Amino acid sequence: MKLSRLTLAIALAPCLANAADSTDVYQASPLVVTSGRQAEPVAKATAATSVFERKDIERLQVRSVAELLERVPGVNFSHTGGAGSQTGLFLRGTSTAQTLILVDGQRIASASSGTSSLEFLSPDQIERIEVVRGARSALYGSDAIGGVIQIFTRKGDGQGLKPTMRFGIGSDSTYERSLGLSGGDGQTQFNLGAALDETQGIDATRDAYGANGDEDAYRNRSLSLNVSHQFNDQVEAGFSVLDQRGQSEFDDVFGTSLPTVDFQVSSISGYLDATVNDVWSNRLEVGHSEDKRDTSNDLTNFGDSQFFTYRDSANWVNTLQLTSNQQVLLGLDWYEDRLHTDDSVDFVEDSRWNRAAFIQHRYTAEKFSTELGLRHDDNQQFGSENTWNAALTVPMNERNEVILSYSEGFRAPTFNDLYYPDFCSGGFCFASANPDLKPETSKSYEVQWRSRFGTSSELQMSLYRTDLKDAIVLDQNFIPQNTQRARINGFETSLKQEWFGWQSNLALSLIDPRDRETGHTLPRRAKRTLSLDLDRQFGDFSVGTNLRAVSGRFDDAANTIELGGYGLVDLRGSWQASREVSFDLKLNNLFDKDYSDATYSTPNGRYGYNTEGRTALFAVTWTPEI
Repeated sequence: MKLSRLTLAIALAPCLANAADSTDVYQASPLVVTSGRQAEPVAKATAATSVFERKDIERLQVRSVAELLERVPGVNFSHTGGAGSQTGLFLRGTSTAQTLILVDGQRIASASSGTSSLEFLSPDQIERIEVVRGARSALYGSDAIGGVIQIFTRKGDGQGLKPTMRFGIGSDSTYERSLGLSGGDGQTQFNLGAALDETQGIDATRDAYGANGDEDAYRNRSLSLNVSHQFNDQVEAGFSVLDQRGQSEFDDVFGTSLPTVDFQVSSISGYLDATVNDVWSNRLEVGHSEDKRDTSNDLTNFGDSQFFTYRDSANWVNTLQLTSNQQVLLGLDWYEDRLHTDDSVDFVEDSRWNRAAFIQHRYTAEKFSTELGLRHDDNQQFGSENTWNAALTVPMNERNEVILSYSEGFRAPTFNDLYYPDFCSGGFCFASANPDLKPETSKSYEVQWRSRFGTSSELQMSLYRTDLKDAIVLDQNFIPQNTQRARINGFETSLKQEWFGWQSNLALSLIDPRDRETGHTLPRRAKRTLSLDLDRQFGDFSVGTNLRAVSGRFDDAANTIELGGYGLVDLRGSWQASREVSFDLKLNNLFDKDYSDATYSTPNGRYGYNTEGRTALFAVTWTPEI
């Protein structure tokens, strides 16, 4: 499916016309913390940043994190089935493991595979999500090549006790149940939430080989707790807990078994914020996260496995306001990964630590602003790595600015890459890992234009290039090697605009991700994506729609397996029946589009994974007053 240049012109024309006539005062943008590791208005963040708040999650009625993030320019996903299936994330053309995922500041990626289990995170427990696009290794270290996605758990608002109960029922025997209680006052806030999501699911595969004709169910139990206390004007402390666990079924594409994976994704973190004086403020964080996957087979023990990641971390970030226009950020980071597996997989090494120090300087003048940062990582396995970032912001006028930036990124090899045990059979052993691997590295160059027209209009455009070096790929003997060089050219734009009472949110991305050795397009990356949300309020009723278009892509590095493009239409509506009761209705894939964004092979041939067709979900929410 081709997205023509006319699409962009139509979308931007009314907005540009409005820019000349609008006299509205620009509304203060929400605060974000991920782009610069400190609280700042999103309009002041030098990196391209998208924010979804709790009100957005409820308005859009999303059932998964992926469904929400598909609205971010430069983001696309691959799925191996319905709810709970393995999900691949591609941010600005980078691979799934090249984007850093944080939950309340804690890394949640598996140490063995390097990927994060976004498919298991429930929107019920999420307060907000910040998506930073572009490399941020100068602040975060490993994995932040494509960007950083940080998820924050639900918080209380300090307005007294507020209980919430929600029940949803939908297609494929889907049931959603959640309970929540938030409360507090001016000093202390808390939120406690629990949810149970279940669905009979869909058949993930298209062939009838073996037991592939069954439906793949999914069950997720989630719990979150967030508490904060303001001791005085200078000191605040808090902690948060998130626990997601359940079971996901998937198809055995080579046999007749009915395999399942029992999963757990959890994190616990605590922080202490202290303002020492007018110049120095600092934040200390400690945390622990776990990613557990226990795969089992109903017929035999073949294919059974356990991969459990345990991670401890601590960081200390200091902000020094040297003058009214100069600021220095100083920080120390430490984390340690430990991997536990079953007896059948004995890794050569099962733990490693990483420690780092970083500094970033910001200067603000009347006609320009600058940002310059450096980070040094010291890793137990590969030694040290230095990364830089720099940005220059030039305001054109009070509504328009241009940002020029350079950023570096790197990704450390995973435990699978480095330490996976040799495969032995018949007295012969074959290597499965490469302990001599170096980190993957990247250099990115970007120019952004940001324009704010009024309280209801905002435009962002980015043109960027990313050069990847020493990317890890498997050679002909299936041994990982630092052999791939790639370059990614991209353009993206996002637009928020009100049209005759309708609020629109447009995200458009055009990318060209190429392997520089072969000239082939990197697999599973869609070159063109478009997302458009339209919403309107009619008194106690609200209606909305999402239009999403994704171009074709290749499913293999040789570009011989092509996946077709597709377009999807979703509808949603809600009714605030009273102060305490509301009803929601969501229709996904209204026209029952049949599409695939990943493939698999069986002895009978290669097929595309099924994705969900037309689905409906009806929900009622009760927020009794106390």
